[in-house]
Amino acid sequence: MDAGKIGLIESIVKDYAVVIKAMLLPSLLIAFTVGCALRILVYYTVKRNEWFAIEFEKRMKKFIESDVPTDKHSFYVTVKRLMEKTYYELFEVRAIMRRRKLDYVMAPGDRLFLIQAGSAFLVKDTLRQIRFLRYGGERPRFVEISKTVFQNNPCFNRVFGIFPAAPLNDMLNVLPGLFIVGGIFGTFMGIMKALPELTGMDLTNTEVTKATMDGFLTRLSFSMAASAVGIFLSVVMTMLNTFLNPERIFVEVVNRFEYSLEFLWQRCDMNTVPEDIPHFDENRDAIEALAEYSVAQEIAKHHQRVEKLTETKPVSDAVHQTAQQMMLNKMAASGATLPKSGVPTPPPPKRDDGTGGQAA
Repeated sequence: MDAGKIGLIESIVKDYAVVIKAMLLPSLLIAFTVGCALRILVYYTVKRNEWFAIEFEKRMKKFIESDVPTDKHSFYVTVKRLMEKTYYELFEVRAIMRRRKLDYVMAPGDRLFLIQAGSAFLVKDTLRQIRFLRYGGERPRFVEISKTVFQNNPCFNRVFGIFPAAPLNDMLNVLPGLFIVGGIFGTFMGIMKALPELTGMDLTNTEVTKATMDGFLTRLSFSMAASAVGIFLSVVMTMLNTFLNPERIFVEVVNRFEYSLEFLWQRCDMNTVPEDIPHFDENRDAIEALAEYSVAQEIAKHHQRVEKLTETKPVSDAVHQTAQQMMLNKMAASGATLPKSGVPTPPPPKRDDGTGGQAA
């Protein structure tokens, strides 16, 4: 009975070793390929954050160089104008002009990585964070503000807007160690499979003994190759993680963005928030008005895309027709009309002719 159990265990272990030996190297190569692709995607996603921060810093320096020292500026209004101008010139003007060949290359990448929507959210979140800062008290912690607006961005902290970048980065950091463990594991599985062959070796027969030892050493050397492959993949992945380190890029982005906000805070004299800024005015800069409109429009488009993806049960045609018929009946009773645009037109207002009746 004990011999039968031992034989069953040996058979299971032998079959398990054969499967592991056959699947381990392909699994390591597939994991390495997927890991390299994810590392490049995560790095590129974070790198695009730096692109917007660099462009914003350029316009901040240009504003400082052309500014008159005696002028009074509001911090909120200045940051709002510069960030919206940065967004407008990077996306809207580029889409209209198309003067550089690079624009044609970067436009598909912007759509794939949601760079335009992420930049619009960056403008909106930054203005929300600095809206209620006040002069005369403790200096604002712009480092924390910069970290918050980048970390909470729904487009910049996810690859393709779907996969969280932080967990992916943590997984890729431990992947080199897993390659080494996988290589060592494959070596032991190969040795486990090769050792039982030595039990059938006949020491009295020199030729059979030599053939058995040659086969054992061949299988052992092949098993050692698993460790060599695991170490090689670990070294390459470690170098890739070092050169394409998104954490270093993120720190540089936060420091660059914090520097721009800090510099503007020192230059401005107040942080008033005018509530009556018109959208379009003959006395207002047209580019400034268009920039504000383009940011709001991109955020609205992103919300519409999210709503379309999250809705699961659309209204049926019968319910829609019933609701439309009820609206038409109500409009007919009130005297309203439905133009081609689909927006109800209210009935004409009653005018008093001075006699208490309606005008003809």
